[in-house]
Amino acid sequence: MNEMREIIKDIKRLEPIPQVANRILSLADDPDCPMSELSELILYDQALTANLLRICNSAHFGLSERIESVHHAVVFLGLSQVIDLVLLAGSAKNLKLEQKGYGLHEGELWRNSVSSALIARELADKKGSKNNHLIFTAALLKDIGKVILSRYVSDSFESIYGLVSTQGLSFREAEKEVLGIDHAEVGAMVGETWKFSSRMVEIIRNHHMSEESKYSDFETSIVHLSDMLCMMMGIGVGSDGLAYRFHRGVVDHLGFTDRDMQGIMSDFADKMHQVEEIMNVS
Repeated sequence: MNEMREIIKDIKRLEPIPQVANRILSLADDPDCPMSELSELILYDQALTANLLRICNSAHFGLSERIESVHHAVVFLGLSQVIDLVLLAGSAKNLKLEQKGYGLHEGELWRNSVSSALIARELADKKGSKNNHLIFTAALLKDIGKVILSRYVSDSFESIYGLVSTQGLSFREAEKEVLGIDHAEVGAMVGETWKFSSRMVEIIRNHHMSEESKYSDFETSIVHLSDMLCMMMGIGVGSDGLAYRFHRGVVDHLGFTDRDMQGIMSDFADKMHQVEEIMNVS
């Protein structure tokens, strides 16, 4: 019980996602929302605007002229990409930190999070999803619970990994057994504290697909698959490594073939420099 109180305190110490990011996210998938309203939301937050312009003017985009305003950024990049960049900038501070409990050096969790979000968006696009901003953000923040739980995992690592190696539990299941809570559940608590939508909280809580009933949940399945593909490529894999369950039923339910997944991983490997550039300016 004392440990749970400490976890709740730690959640409150996180650098929160800007309130405007939640508002942007809630409006982004509304087809009737005018572009000007979304642009103005970003414009009136100085920190978000500064981060957005810095990213737009980075080598990553290589634009022929400097981007000097939010409106200018929307014209050049499109509103959808601008929203993604705002969300990336808003999440960077927490996710870039070292997570000792998970054996993740500084920047590794952030690299995994950005990669998962980009892959999730690509998977969603291939299936004609209408909820790409929800999927992108959920994939980006799916492991925010690790930021909180890292020190508790570090203190109990031998017990946790002992269950993984001797009883065949996944790392998440072993966390739950030893600590009474796992990083996905803590991530959902963070989402509730930050007033994310109930749908976003649900995806974060279930992204490891611990219940087979979730296989039919399209958005959660996409986030789960993007996470698994990152692990297969060795992106941001720490001491918990591959000690997670890859649910083949999720892939089959989504209708992706082995060739599809191989193609996505091959293409993304060529795009890894994009992740590095985003990380350097976010």
